[in-house]
Amino acid sequence: MSEITYDDFLKVDIRVGRITRAEPYPEARKPSIKLWVDFGPDIGEKKSSAQIATHYSPDDLPGKHVLAVVNFPPRQIGRFMSEVLVLGLPDADGEVVLIGPDRQVPIGGRMF
Repeated sequence: MSEITYDDFLKVDIRVGRITRAEPYPEARKPSIKLWVDFGPDIGEKKSSAQIATHYSPDDLPGKHVLAVVNFPPRQIGRFMSEVLVLGLPDADGEVVLIGPDRQVPIGGRMF
């Protein structure tokens, strides 16, 4: 593991957002879900594609709070432009489990 400085950490802008909409993304190579995440008035709503279909269905996601990197450049994922990187951790089988706050916090808040 290589070390980074605190200034390096500050360059990564991780915010909390609320999923407003989710749709299946069957065209993706690995089962994925298209997400629309609201980060509040300063950042607005951003799109993301996430390989989370093992543990989540699109119907269960709206309203869920998640953490995401909001300052990466947009990335084309198949026919879908992903604007943020929603964060997760692997379970014992390597499938993604989303990361979010365990208490209510205002959307758009920056992780520190």
